[in-house]
Amino acid sequence: MARPAQRSYSRYAREAAELLGLMIRIERIERRMTVAEIAERAGISRGLVHRIERGEMGTSIGPVFELAAIVGLRLFEAKPTTLTRHVSRERDKLTLLPQSVRTGTKSVKDDF
Repeated sequence: MARPAQRSYSRYAREAAELLGLMIRIERIERRMTVAEIAERAGISRGLVHRIERGEMGTSIGPVFELAAIVGLRLFEAKPTTLTRHVSRERDKLTLLPQSVRTGTKSVKDDF
């Protein structure tokens, strides 16, 4: 099977992933947790923990957030109960927006 083409990411995205991975690693070490312990608690492989801590872009966001929660890393300034309110408010906003965005295909004839 052919290997998929390498995806390119912006510098901002790569640095943000690396920063988050480093923050998770620091919190894990400060809490004296091994990679095996955190992997078992999160239900993921040790290799995935290493990839997340290195900031590799191919990892899923779910395990990243789970590791952050396990080590106690707060990703948002709001308290957990406040996050629930924010999520609810954003869902309400989303219901007011169109379901999909389409580009216009018709050109306007404005030559009279």
